[in-house]
Amino acid sequence: MSGAEQAPHHIPVLMQEAIAALDPSAGDTVVDATFGAGGYTRALLDAGATVHAFDRDPDAIRAGSAWPETREVPPRLVLHARRFSEMADALAEVGVEQVDGVVMDIGVSSMQLDQAERGFAFSSDGPLDMRMSQDGESAADFLNTASDDAIADVLYTYGEERQSRRVARAIVAARPLSTTGDLARVVRKALGYHPGAPKDPATRSFQAIRIHVNHELDELTQGLSAAEHVLRDGGRLAVVSFHSLEDRIVKRFLREASASGGGSRHLPEAQSAPAAFTSVSKAIRPADREVNDNPRARSATLRHAVRTAAPAREAA
Repeated sequence: MSGAEQAPHHIPVLMQEAIAALDPSAGDTVVDATFGAGGYTRALLDAGATVHAFDRDPDAIRAGSAWPETREVPPRLVLHARRFSEMADALAEVGVEQVDGVVMDIGVSSMQLDQAERGFAFSSDGPLDMRMSQDGESAADFLNTASDDAIADVLYTYGEERQSRRVARAIVAARPLSTTGDLARVVRKALGYHPGAPKDPATRSFQAIRIHVNHELDELTQGLSAAEHVLRDGGRLAVVSFHSLEDRIVKRFLREASASGGGSRHLPEAQSAPAAFTSVSKAIRPADREVNDNPRARSATLRHAVRTAAPAREAA
Protein backbone atom coordinates (compact mmCIF):
# COMPACT_ATOMS: atom_id res chain seq x y z
CA MET A 1 0.00 0.00 0.00
CA SER A 2 1.42 3.40 -0.94
CA GLY A 3 1.98 6.29 1.45
CA ALA A 4 -0.79 8.22 -0.23
CA GLU A 5 -3.18 5.33 0.31
CA GLN A 6 -2.21 5.19 3.97
CA ALA A 7 -2.84 8.89 4.52
CA PRO A 8 -5.26 9.36 7.40
CA HIS A 9 -8.79 10.57 6.77
CA HIS A 10 -8.46 13.25 9.43
CA ILE A 11 -7.45 16.62 7.96
CA PRO A 12 -6.09 19.12 10.50
CA VAL A 13 -7.70 22.52 10.86
CA LEU A 14 -6.09 25.27 8.74
CA MET A 15 -3.88 22.68 7.08
CA GLN A 16 -3.47 24.43 3.73
CA GLU A 17 -2.59 27.68 5.46
CA ALA A 18 -0.13 26.02 7.86
CA ILE A 19 1.64 24.09 5.09
CA ALA A 20 1.81 27.24 2.96
CA ALA A 21 3.45 29.04 5.91
CA LEU A 22 6.04 26.26 6.24
CA ASP A 23 6.65 26.20 2.45
CA PRO A 24 8.32 22.74 2.56
CA SER A 25 10.65 21.58 -0.21
CA ALA A 26 12.25 18.27 -1.12
CA GLY A 27 15.15 17.60 1.23
CA ASP A 28 13.86 19.81 4.06
CA THR A 29 13.76 18.49 7.62
CA VAL A 30 10.58 19.49 9.46
CA VAL A 31 9.25 18.77 12.95
CA ASP A 32 5.58 17.85 13.32
CA ALA A 33 5.36 18.54 17.02
CA THR A 34 1.87 17.07 17.36
CA PHE A 35 1.66 14.02 15.09
CA GLY A 36 -1.85 12.86 16.08
CA ALA A 37 -3.43 11.19 13.06
CA GLY A 38 -0.60 12.44 10.87
CA GLY A 39 -2.34 15.00 8.66
CA TYR A 40 0.47 17.57 8.65
CA THR A 41 3.09 14.86 8.40
CA ARG A 42 1.44 13.38 5.30
CA ALA A 43 1.42 16.77 3.55
CA LEU A 44 5.06 17.37 4.47
CA LEU A 45 6.14 13.92 3.27
CA ASP A 46 4.26 14.46 0.01
CA ALA A 47 6.26 17.67 -0.47
CA GLY A 48 9.48 15.62 -0.20
CA ALA A 49 10.48 16.61 3.34
CA THR A 50 11.87 14.38 6.07
CA VAL A 51 9.65 14.59 9.15
CA HIS A 52 10.49 14.12 12.81
CA ALA A 53 7.07 13.60 14.40
CA PHE A 54 6.42 13.88 18.13
CA ASP A 55 3.51 12.55 20.16
CA ARG A 56 3.20 11.45 23.78
CA ASP A 57 0.15 9.33 22.92
CA PRO A 58 1.30 5.73 22.38
CA ASP A 59 -1.72 5.05 20.13
CA ALA A 60 -0.56 7.76 17.70
CA ILE A 61 3.01 6.46 17.64
CA ARG A 62 1.79 2.89 17.14
CA ALA A 63 -0.33 3.92 14.15
CA GLY A 64 2.48 5.99 12.65
CA SER A 65 4.97 3.14 12.89
CA ALA A 66 3.05 1.35 10.12
CA TRP A 67 3.75 4.14 7.61
CA PRO A 68 6.19 3.02 4.88
CA GLU A 69 8.34 6.14 5.23
CA THR A 70 9.54 4.84 8.63
CA ARG A 71 11.21 1.94 6.78
CA GLU A 72 12.95 3.91 4.05
CA VAL A 73 16.76 4.08 4.19
CA PRO A 74 17.34 6.59 5.61
CA PRO A 75 13.81 6.94 7.02
CA ARG A 76 11.85 10.02 5.93
CA LEU A 77 9.55 9.66 8.93
CA VAL A 78 11.16 9.42 12.35
CA LEU A 79 8.72 9.01 15.24
CA HIS A 80 9.49 10.27 18.74
CA ALA A 81 7.29 8.97 21.58
CA ARG A 82 7.99 12.09 23.62
CA ARG A 83 6.57 15.46 24.57
CA PHE A 84 7.28 18.12 21.96
CA SER A 85 8.87 20.30 24.64
CA GLU A 86 11.72 17.76 24.49
CA MET A 87 12.31 18.18 20.74
CA ALA A 88 15.75 19.79 21.05
CA ASP A 89 17.14 16.92 23.14
CA ALA A 90 15.37 14.27 21.05
CA LEU A 91 16.70 15.66 17.76
CA ALA A 92 20.23 15.98 19.16
CA GLU A 93 20.11 12.33 20.19
CA VAL A 94 19.59 11.31 16.54
CA GLY A 95 22.17 13.75 15.17
CA VAL A 96 19.88 16.57 14.02
CA GLU A 97 21.00 20.02 15.15
CA GLN A 98 18.72 22.31 13.15
CA VAL A 99 15.53 21.96 11.12
CA ASP A 100 13.77 23.90 8.37
CA GLY A 101 10.35 24.05 9.98
CA VAL A 102 8.25 23.28 13.04
CA VAL A 103 4.46 22.91 13.02
CA MET A 104 2.30 22.60 16.13
CA ASP A 105 -1.42 21.78 16.34
CA ILE A 106 -2.11 22.43 20.00
CA GLY A 107 -4.60 20.61 22.18
CA VAL A 108 -6.49 17.35 21.95
CA SER A 109 -6.71 15.60 18.58
CA SER A 110 -9.91 14.54 16.83
CA MET A 111 -8.67 10.96 17.14
CA GLN A 112 -8.62 11.31 20.93
CA LEU A 113 -11.94 13.14 21.11
CA ASP A 114 -13.66 10.47 19.03
CA GLN A 115 -12.57 7.59 21.28
CA ALA A 116 -14.98 7.42 24.21
CA GLU A 117 -12.60 5.20 26.16
CA ARG A 118 -10.03 8.04 26.30
CA GLY A 119 -12.41 10.19 28.33
CA PHE A 120 -11.81 13.53 26.62
CA ALA A 121 -15.37 14.33 25.55
CA PHE A 122 -18.84 14.22 27.03
CA SER A 123 -20.58 13.49 23.72
CA SER A 124 -20.34 9.79 24.63
CA ASP A 125 -19.87 8.25 28.06
CA GLY A 126 -16.47 6.82 28.90
CA PRO A 127 -13.89 6.56 31.70
CA LEU A 128 -12.94 9.92 33.23
CA ASP A 129 -9.37 9.77 31.98
CA MET A 130 -8.18 12.63 29.65
CA ARG A 131 -4.49 11.63 29.74
CA MET A 132 -2.74 12.16 26.41
CA SER A 133 0.20 9.99 27.43
CA GLN A 134 -2.05 7.35 29.05
CA ASP A 135 -0.02 7.44 32.26
CA GLY A 136 0.16 9.57 35.40
CA GLU A 137 -2.73 11.28 37.18
CA SER A 138 -6.08 10.92 35.42
CA ALA A 139 -8.97 13.37 35.51
CA ALA A 140 -10.76 11.02 37.92
CA ASP A 141 -7.71 10.91 40.21
CA PHE A 142 -7.62 14.70 40.37
CA LEU A 143 -11.34 15.32 40.80
CA ASN A 144 -11.80 12.60 43.42
CA THR A 145 -8.92 13.72 45.67
CA ALA A 146 -8.36 17.47 45.22
CA SER A 147 -9.92 20.09 47.47
CA ASP A 148 -12.77 22.19 46.17
CA ASP A 149 -10.46 25.23 46.20
CA ALA A 150 -7.91 23.43 44.01
CA ILE A 151 -10.61 22.28 41.59
CA ALA A 152 -12.13 25.76 41.46
CA ASP A 153 -8.74 27.30 40.67
CA VAL A 154 -8.27 24.90 37.74
CA LEU A 155 -11.76 25.58 36.38
CA TYR A 156 -11.30 29.34 36.62
CA THR A 157 -7.70 29.52 35.33
CA TYR A 158 -7.92 27.05 32.45
CA GLY A 159 -11.61 27.11 31.61
CA GLU A 160 -12.41 30.73 32.47
CA GLU A 161 -15.44 29.35 34.30
CA ARG A 162 -16.98 32.29 36.20
CA GLN A 163 -18.92 29.99 38.53
CA SER A 164 -15.93 27.79 39.26
CA ARG A 165 -16.53 27.59 43.01
CA ARG A 166 -20.13 26.46 42.59
CA VAL A 167 -19.05 23.76 40.12
CA ALA A 168 -16.15 22.65 42.34
CA ARG A 169 -18.41 22.27 45.37
CA ALA A 170 -20.85 20.21 43.30
CA ILE A 171 -18.05 17.95 42.11
CA VAL A 172 -16.80 17.32 45.65
CA ALA A 173 -20.35 16.62 46.88
CA ALA A 174 -20.92 14.08 44.09
CA ARG A 175 -17.68 12.12 44.56
CA PRO A 176 -16.60 9.61 43.53
CA LEU A 177 -16.88 10.37 39.81
CA SER A 178 -15.81 7.67 37.39
CA THR A 179 -17.13 8.56 33.91
CA THR A 180 -17.35 11.56 31.60
CA GLY A 181 -21.13 11.29 31.94
CA ASP A 182 -20.86 11.62 35.72
CA LEU A 183 -18.86 14.83 35.39
CA ALA A 184 -21.05 16.32 32.67
CA ARG A 185 -24.21 15.71 34.70
CA VAL A 186 -22.74 17.34 37.81
CA VAL A 187 -21.55 20.43 35.93
CA ARG A 188 -24.81 20.82 34.02
CA LYS A 189 -26.87 20.55 37.20
CA ALA A 190 -24.67 23.07 39.00
CA LEU A 191 -24.98 25.59 36.15
CA GLY A 192 -28.62 25.06 35.27
CA TYR A 193 -28.22 23.48 31.83
CA HIS A 194 -31.16 23.68 29.44
CA PRO A 195 -31.20 21.21 26.51
CA GLY A 196 -30.94 23.08 23.24
CA ALA A 197 -28.76 25.86 24.65
CA PRO A 198 -26.16 27.06 22.11
CA LYS A 199 -23.22 25.83 24.22
CA ASP A 200 -23.07 23.02 26.75
CA PRO A 201 -21.88 24.51 30.08
CA ALA A 202 -19.75 21.41 30.69
CA THR A 203 -17.45 22.45 27.83
CA ARG A 204 -15.40 24.89 29.91
CA SER A 205 -14.91 22.44 32.78
CA PHE A 206 -13.83 19.61 30.49
CA GLN A 207 -11.34 21.92 28.78
CA ALA A 208 -9.90 23.12 32.08
CA ILE A 209 -9.48 19.65 33.58
CA ARG A 210 -7.87 18.30 30.40
CA ILE A 211 -5.40 21.19 30.30
CA HIS A 212 -4.53 20.65 33.97
CA VAL A 213 -4.09 16.87 33.72
CA ASN A 214 -1.78 17.19 30.69
CA HIS A 215 0.05 20.38 31.77
CA GLU A 216 -0.74 21.71 28.30
CA LEU A 217 0.08 25.39 28.77
CA ASP A 218 3.48 24.68 30.32
CA GLU A 219 4.13 22.23 27.50
CA LEU A 220 3.26 24.89 24.91
CA THR A 221 5.53 27.50 26.52
CA GLN A 222 8.45 25.06 26.67
CA GLY A 223 7.73 23.75 23.16
CA LEU A 224 7.87 27.23 21.63
CA SER A 225 11.24 27.81 23.28
CA ALA A 226 12.46 24.45 22.00
CA ALA A 227 11.36 25.36 18.47
CA GLU A 228 13.33 28.60 18.70
CA HIS A 229 16.43 26.55 19.55
CA VAL A 230 16.13 24.00 16.73
CA LEU A 231 15.04 26.22 13.83
CA ARG A 232 17.79 27.34 11.44
CA ASP A 233 18.16 30.86 10.09
CA GLY A 234 15.18 31.17 7.74
CA GLY A 235 13.36 28.23 9.31
CA ARG A 236 9.60 28.57 9.70
CA LEU A 237 7.33 28.12 12.70
CA ALA A 238 3.56 27.58 12.36
CA VAL A 239 1.28 27.14 15.40
CA VAL A 240 -2.44 26.38 15.38
CA SER A 241 -4.22 26.94 18.70
CA PHE A 242 -7.83 26.39 19.71
CA HIS A 243 -8.65 28.70 22.60
CA SER A 244 -7.68 32.09 23.92
CA LEU A 245 -5.29 30.85 26.61
CA GLU A 246 -3.13 29.04 24.05
CA ASP A 247 -3.29 31.86 21.52
CA ARG A 248 -2.23 34.41 24.14
CA ILE A 249 0.89 32.35 24.88
CA VAL A 250 1.77 32.05 21.19
CA LYS A 251 1.08 35.72 20.50
CA ARG A 252 3.16 36.87 23.48
CA PHE A 253 6.02 34.52 22.59
CA LEU A 254 6.21 35.80 19.00
CA ARG A 255 5.86 39.43 20.08
CA GLU A 256 8.75 39.12 22.51
CA ALA A 257 10.87 36.98 20.17
CA SER A 258 10.47 39.44 17.31
CA ALA A 259 11.17 42.59 19.37
CA SER A 260 14.66 43.62 18.24
CA GLY A 261 16.63 44.96 21.19
CA GLY A 262 13.83 44.19 23.60
CA GLY A 263 14.76 40.65 24.52
CA SER A 264 12.33 38.81 26.75
CA ARG A 265 10.25 40.41 29.47
CA HIS A 266 11.72 37.68 31.70
CA LEU A 267 15.31 38.96 31.15
CA PRO A 268 16.93 42.20 32.39
CA GLU A 269 17.54 44.94 29.85
CA ALA A 270 21.28 44.32 29.93
CA GLN A 271 20.71 40.90 28.42
CA SER A 272 18.48 42.11 25.56
CA ALA A 273 19.12 40.42 22.23
CA PRO A 274 18.37 40.84 18.52
CA ALA A 275 15.06 39.51 17.26
CA ALA A 276 14.86 35.73 17.05
CA PHE A 277 11.88 35.79 14.67
CA THR A 278 10.72 38.01 11.86
CA SER A 279 7.80 38.11 9.40
CA VAL A 280 5.35 37.41 12.23
CA SER A 281 1.87 36.89 10.82
CA LYS A 282 -1.37 38.28 12.12
CA ALA A 283 -3.95 35.82 13.43
CA ILE A 284 -5.31 33.64 10.63
CA ARG A 285 -8.79 32.14 11.09
CA PRO A 286 -10.54 29.34 9.18
CA ALA A 287 -12.71 30.25 6.23
CA ASP A 288 -16.48 29.84 6.56
CA ARG A 289 -16.39 26.78 4.33
CA GLU A 290 -13.93 24.99 6.63
CA VAL A 291 -16.01 25.83 9.71
CA ASN A 292 -19.13 24.51 7.98
CA ASP A 293 -17.33 21.28 7.08
CA ASN A 294 -15.69 20.92 10.50
CA PRO A 295 -17.32 22.76 13.44
CA ARG A 296 -14.21 22.06 15.55
CA ALA A 297 -12.39 24.60 13.36
CA ARG A 298 -14.48 27.48 14.67
CA SER A 299 -12.10 28.50 17.45
CA ALA A 300 -8.81 27.81 15.62
CA THR A 301 -6.09 30.45 15.12
CA LEU A 302 -2.89 30.11 13.10
CA ARG A 303 0.18 32.26 13.73
CA HIS A 304 3.49 31.82 11.92
CA ALA A 305 6.93 33.44 11.77
CA VAL A 306 10.42 33.04 10.29
CA ARG A 307 13.54 32.39 12.38
CA THR A 308 16.46 34.81 12.13
CA ALA A 309 20.17 34.17 12.60
CA ALA A 310 20.06 35.57 16.15
CA PRO A 311 21.10 33.19 18.92
CA ALA A 312 18.20 31.46 20.65
CA ARG A 313 17.15 33.11 23.89
CA GLU A 314 17.29 31.29 27.17
CA ALA A 315 13.99 29.65 28.16
CA ALA A 316 12.01 31.73 30.65
